[in-house]
Amino acid sequence: MQQATEPATRVTDTRRDLRRNNLPIPAARRPWVERVLRSKWTWIVLVVLLLEAAALIAVGFQMVPDRPVPGGVTYGTGTEALGPSTRYALITVIPLSLLFLWVDRFRPQSFWVWLITFGWGGTIAVWTSFNINTFAAEYMSIVGPGDPRAGSRAATFIAPFVEEAMKGTVLFLVAIVWRYRIVSKLSGIALGGLVGASFAFVENIYYYASTYRAAANTSGAANPDELLVQIFQLRGLLTFFGHPLFTSMIGIGLAVALRSKSKLVRVLAPVTGFLVAALLHMLFNGTASMGLPPEAQLMMLLLVGYPMVISLIIFIIRQVVLEKRLIRARLTDYARMGWLPDTDAHWASRLTTRVRVLWQSLWEGHLLSTWRLQRALTELAYLRDSMARGLVDDGGLLREKELFLVIRRLRQHGIVAPRDRTSYPWQRRARRVPGPEALALGSGTTQYSPVDPRWAPPGT
Repeated sequence: MQQATEPATRVTDTRRDLRRNNLPIPAARRPWVERVLRSKWTWIVLVVLLLEAAALIAVGFQMVPDRPVPGGVTYGTGTEALGPSTRYALITVIPLSLLFLWVDRFRPQSFWVWLITFGWGGTIAVWTSFNINTFAAEYMSIVGPGDPRAGSRAATFIAPFVEEAMKGTVLFLVAIVWRYRIVSKLSGIALGGLVGASFAFVENIYYYASTYRAAANTSGAANPDELLVQIFQLRGLLTFFGHPLFTSMIGIGLAVALRSKSKLVRVLAPVTGFLVAALLHMLFNGTASMGLPPEAQLMMLLLVGYPMVISLIIFIIRQVVLEKRLIRARLTDYARMGWLPDTDAHWASRLTTRVRVLWQSLWEGHLLSTWRLQRALTELAYLRDSMARGLVDDGGLLREKELFLVIRRLRQHGIVAPRDRTSYPWQRRARRVPGPEALALGSGTTQYSPVDPRWAPPGT
């Protein structure tokens, strides 16, 4: 009885150690359908996606129809303007989303994390922000004689804090559930940028379509199509960076907190990131609501907005260099111990080489194995860094052992070092190997010159 309970106790201790460090627990050897259905993460993801779908439907019911207000009507998006407005909004959101997905290439998140994050920004964050901002605007509005600038108070002092809080909520949820996946500031920037891009996508559709319908239903107004192009140039081209830039500050603060042992930093870093995001958002909305002439608004963009974007780009490039050095240094630790080949640290830390290797493995038929091998090596490097920092205790040794087993298995087909040249199918020419009959003397396919029987070595 004692011997029978020891393996079960050992498995329980292993799971407890991994769960304590928020590391993934090895899946049981069952059919993949059973593993998916028995996993709690499957149902968590499903519930979140259903909530996002419900929020999207609620957003549609609130934003599409016109809403009566005291003294007139606030035009909604309508159905006839959704098509062109969505097309213009896609011009901005697609490149932005691809850019943020590319940023986190060393340790990319899973597809479901990306989907939940992107969906949250355009559904739940939009719906909650819309209702709270509407309530605040009605509460702070002035009826009768008063300062006309008071109508912009909600947009300047309420909306920034509400919207950044709603967008940042999903980042904190991801950090709680999948803490081991946010391994660098690049991870925080990528997730924060995705949330901001999706929020701006839905917001742009609303502004584009409502402006189009207001012009179409107002006599003497500008041409709706020309007005749609103008607002697209303003929101989709000149100020496209707004929401992704703001929410990236929250992601950076959260990543700093997760990679620090200091309890003070773990509290102050996310709070600081949120406050920076809200203050930048407040400055952006305040400038747009002050009624400044277009020249003054453009000057604010040139002096404040674009320098912030350039600074973020420089910061991202610097982080890519630092992450490259970190991966090389941590994998070199294993190479010195003889656990990994010396070349792994060099090739696995170079983004261009990783892309080249994936391209070559695609034509060799081993793309999935190579991609998983790169992920395993990268996760191993970050796990080593977490253990060196003291963020993960001895429970990380269990995950380390599992990753080495995965790497050993994937090496059978996956590749780390690039080939000298890519082998494309149309360049492979089948070589005909001559059969035994072709090697027989006197056969019709092989001709030999006759030998002179009088031949002898010289001098004999």
